[in-house]
Amino acid sequence: MSSKSLFAFIIVGVIAGLAFGLYLIEVKNTSQLVFVEGTSLSIVTEKFDFKRGEEIKIRIVNSGTVPLTFSDTSYSLRITGLSGILMYSPWISAEEVTPVLAPGDEVEFSWDQIKNDGDKALEGLYKISATGTDDQGNSVEKSTTVTIWK
Repeated sequence: MSSKSLFAFIIVGVIAGLAFGLYLIEVKNTSQLVFVEGTSLSIVTEKFDFKRGEEIKIRIVNSGTVPLTFSDTSYSLRITGLSGILMYSPWISAEEVTPVLAPGDEVEFSWDQIKNDGDKALEGLYKISATGTDDQGNSVEKSTTVTIWK
């Protein structure tokens, strides 16, 4: 009787592990870039998990059908810890330029995992976000998270 129960528990465990693994793969591989009608902004990285010190390439894409205006030449890009503390934002040009992304256009930034204070970023989760404004003055914000591993 106990060998049949053991066998049943093993089968249930294998099936549950497989189902949970497939669920996690689906959650982890959510599409970062989806084009929609109206206003939309997308933050795209080549992957979600990075080794410590590895360069992180970040694309900000206007994935809508309306031009988006940004407050500065950094396209309002901010990298924060999950607590909201600012870790990095690109250097802002001294020029008085108001950048605009037309529908389908994109701009690329690179982060070498060095924080604004010059220290290296530690292992953990980081939120990458950008904020733009549509032609009616509505704010459009998008964010994604990346993990830095040892």
